[in-house]
Amino acid sequence: MYSANEGDGSISEITLSTGDVRTAQIVVLPHNVQISPDGKTLLAVGTSAAKTGGHGAHGGEGKAANDGNADSHSGSGASLLILNASNVEQVLQTLPSGSHPAHVVTSPDGSRAYITNSDSDRVSVVDINQKKIIAEIPTGSFPHGLRLSPDGQEIYVANVTDNTVSIIDTQSLKEAERVSVGKAPVQVAFTPDGKHVYVSLRDEDSVAIIDTSTRKVVKNVSVGRNPIQLYAAAGGSKMYVANQGSDSNPDDTVSVIDTKSQSVINTVVTGKGAHGVVASTDGGFIFITNTKDNTVSAIDTSTQDVVATYPVGPNPNGITYRSIR
Repeated sequence: MYSANEGDGSISEITLSTGDVRTAQIVVLPHNVQISPDGKTLLAVGTSAAKTGGHGAHGGEGKAANDGNADSHSGSGASLLILNASNVEQVLQTLPSGSHPAHVVTSPDGSRAYITNSDSDRVSVVDINQKKIIAEIPTGSFPHGLRLSPDGQEIYVANVTDNTVSIIDTQSLKEAERVSVGKAPVQVAFTPDGKHVYVSLRDEDSVAIIDTSTRKVVKNVSVGRNPIQLYAAAGGSKMYVANQGSDSNPDDTVSVIDTKSQSVINTVVTGKGAHGVVASTDGGFIFITNTKDNTVSAIDTSTQDVVATYPVGPNPNGITYRSIR
């Protein structure tokens, strides 16, 4: 497990079999990390650690961002780092990312990275082998979280300040459609069958559900305060939603949505400022970054109980899981 610690420009590596945590400094303030499909490399995006502010201090996720005024770093010091997943201190490549990178996902074969750039309303497409940006795809205003569909054909992107989700065709590298969803969408999550996309609506304390066949919102589900990231466990029967709350009054809960009934069936208490969410490959555990407690919580999906809490670096945001079996 790897957490992106934006507070001090570090990544914490958690070995789940032993509970050991090792934290390494990197050259950017990472807002998001993503394991490569082969598990050999770790992708991290952020602005230079020599700068101040970081993404979370002014970006789409904090309540202070409601006015949509995003601080740009003018492109200097922003990078996509390709790190050795077995030794995150080893930088294998430093690639262009666009001026204000927020989240990154990869193509199924790992040859491309798709990066949201919030200040320029673009998704940057990086060819990792060619070491360059090969496309800039216009989106809605302040694109933030994004996820690839299970079949790899589409990317859904949450546009925080215009209340929409952009749907990008990965073949044409163009926006195919833009869907109105509700106030301040921050992140999206596909169900494993690809039939629905859940969208966190930070300023409505709810989640919108999009039917991917019609590209329309079919339901809204009330959750905790200021939901940020969300993720489905393997099997697809449950969606986990991290409720961060505000800076002055952080929330510490995760809402569990049954994807069949499309309703909340449980609420799990984790840590203050619950933010990032990822599942283990087998779906047995969900992991949550707690931005105000500087911890990661592990939820057993069979009992919905927190079974472990790991100390990590300051202000952990993004999180990713690596299976080494």
